[in-house]
Amino acid sequence: MTRREREERIRGWLAGRLPEGWFIGPVELTIDREEITVVGRLAPPKLPDDASPAERAAAEAGRIKEFRERTREQRIRIARELEHATKQKVAWGAQCGGTRETFTTLSLPVMTRLRQPERMVLDTLVESGVARTRSEALAWCVKLVGRNAEAWLRELREAMAEVERIRAHGPDVSETAERGDESSTEAEAS
Repeated sequence: MTRREREERIRGWLAGRLPEGWFIGPVELTIDREEITVVGRLAPPKLPDDASPAERAAAEAGRIKEFRERTREQRIRIARELEHATKQKVAWGAQCGGTRETFTTLSLPVMTRLRQPERMVLDTLVESGVARTRSEALAWCVKLVGRNAEAWLRELREAMAEVERIRAHGPDVSETAERGDESSTEAEAS
């Protein structure tokens, strides 16, 4: 199963499992080797047209806090189900207008503690062969400080997705090996 197919399955499972009305639109998924982060968009609070940016930000933060507290038990139950199915931890977050908050995410040691977005950068470098380990990838990243690495990483991920797509359409190695065994057995019998 490709990374994209896996993400589509998780997204579909969540679409069926999440209660109606929690979020507006589909959830945003971010997946790495250790963690699945689910972020949903909340309906913005109704404010007067002349509301100040500070008032709007406070209302959005309040809406996120209300959602977090109201859905805590259900989110825990759904996360456990998804963790059981995927063997990965699940983190939640919400976005309301311009305010975004992630509730709980893993912080894993590499050479320092990194959150999921930083780990995904390192994993992309390792998976593509730019670095052999996360530690090497971290050292490589330090050298790129000040450069626009995001565009390059996006291009690299797109290329990796294309390689993954092409591999998925190739022959199944186990079938090829079995056919090779059968033809050598047939040749010996002749």
